[in-house]
Amino acid sequence: MTIGKGKRPRDTNQLAKFIVDVTTGQVDISDPDAGKNPAAVSLGRLGGAKGGKARADKLSPAKRKQIAAPFHAAHERSQQEDRQSPSRGRASAPMR
Repeated sequence: MTIGKGKRPRDTNQLAKFIVDVTTGQVDISDPDAGKNPAAVSLGRLGGAKGGKARADKLSPAKRKQIAAPFHAAHERSQQEDRQSPSRGRASAPMR
């Protein structure tokens, strides 16, 4: 009933049946780390935990600025929208 590496069914009824089957022990939930070298698994987790910070430390200030530019632009656009429409969320004319 599961697809791929432990994905659960999307359909509500199938998911409910899957949960009942797991709870009653009719279906075993496999360990995602089963059959892997424990040392390699721990190293992989360690790399994932420090990956973002290590990548940020490696980037030059110019490259960080280039990566951040779209986020700053989106923030500025949202600020402009807020400034241009102060009556946002309120009706401009009374409702009849």
